[in-house]
Amino acid sequence: MILDLTIENILLMIFTTFCLSVCFVPVFKKVAFHIGAVDKPNFRRLNKVPMPTIGGLGVFLSFLFGYLIFGNGTPEMLSIFIASFIILLIGLIDDIKPISAKYQLIGQIIAILTIVFHGHITIDNFTILGANLVFPTPFNYLVTILFMLIIINAIDLSDGMDGLSSGISIIYFLTVLALSILLNMSGQIDVTIAILMVGALLGFLVYNFPPAKIYIGNSGSNFVGLMVATTALYGYKLATFTSLIIPLLILATPIIDVFFSIIRRSLQKKNPFTTPDKDHLHHQLLKMKFSTKQSLAVIYLINIGFSLASILYTMNAVKYALTLYFALMIVFLFLALKTEILFPKRGGKKHEKK
Repeated sequence: MILDLTIENILLMIFTTFCLSVCFVPVFKKVAFHIGAVDKPNFRRLNKVPMPTIGGLGVFLSFLFGYLIFGNGTPEMLSIFIASFIILLIGLIDDIKPISAKYQLIGQIIAILTIVFHGHITIDNFTILGANLVFPTPFNYLVTILFMLIIINAIDLSDGMDGLSSGISIIYFLTVLALSILLNMSGQIDVTIAILMVGALLGFLVYNFPPAKIYIGNSGSNFVGLMVATTALYGYKLATFTSLIIPLLILATPIIDVFFSIIRRSLQKKNPFTTPDKDHLHHQLLKMKFSTKQSLAVIYLINIGFSLASILYTMNAVKYALTLYFALMIVFLFLALKTEILFPKRGGKKHEKK
């Protein structure tokens, strides 16, 4: 992918996509108001005024131009760009006029299938705790689709507070980059994507860090989620990740939050996949009287902890990695017991429907 991926080139790629993003995002802020892609305040949202919601298009264009400058064309990247266009289009439609969750899901699956079949990549086996699970055809396709759907929607559902989903994704991509350098795996497709996305998201974060001036939108969060899922998939196939569990552990915070949401909504006899609420991790921290920036810092630190533990695990410092994983799970257990993130309090005020 990149012939000479030195530290200087890495910094140049990040700086280039950062500058492109800083230039592109304000343009889409104006476009958003013109086409009606605006997020109006409601009971779930933290914004008090209408906010433009297509900042993710600026992230995508920064990534696209960055790749045109630094990358080499491959069939795999072509499939990734085609999938990106599909998922951006579905998300953009939803940003302008909300559509049913099932249509968004169909769009995500079509995008994933583009990468799976055109990019010729599937999860054929999965190693965890010394056990190797083999997935023959067609189960390998089903596992791959499910794996990517979980990641895409975890990133999408984490987009509930200024700077949250973009910050989580930056930490993930930086972890991919760190592992590639430590394992001397630089130059592969997953690493190239990670470097370009770091710069593009940092440029977006300039406008999205609290108080935000623009949101990434459903189009952007789905695109970023697709890039996270794609790097996880290729990272495993190309051995940047020694196990498929590694990218899932790096993304443990949003994935656990989604898992808690499913349990919480099921206990309330609500549809766990379509019923919105205001009880996610970031909401709970705000209820604990943390400010928006403090809540963001707490979640960032937890994510960095999972990333560090994953790096230690990959580098065979298993004892330290498991200790850190255990400590982080204690943090989540504490939050589950002290807040309504998992078990809603009886007699509590019922949330209004969206």
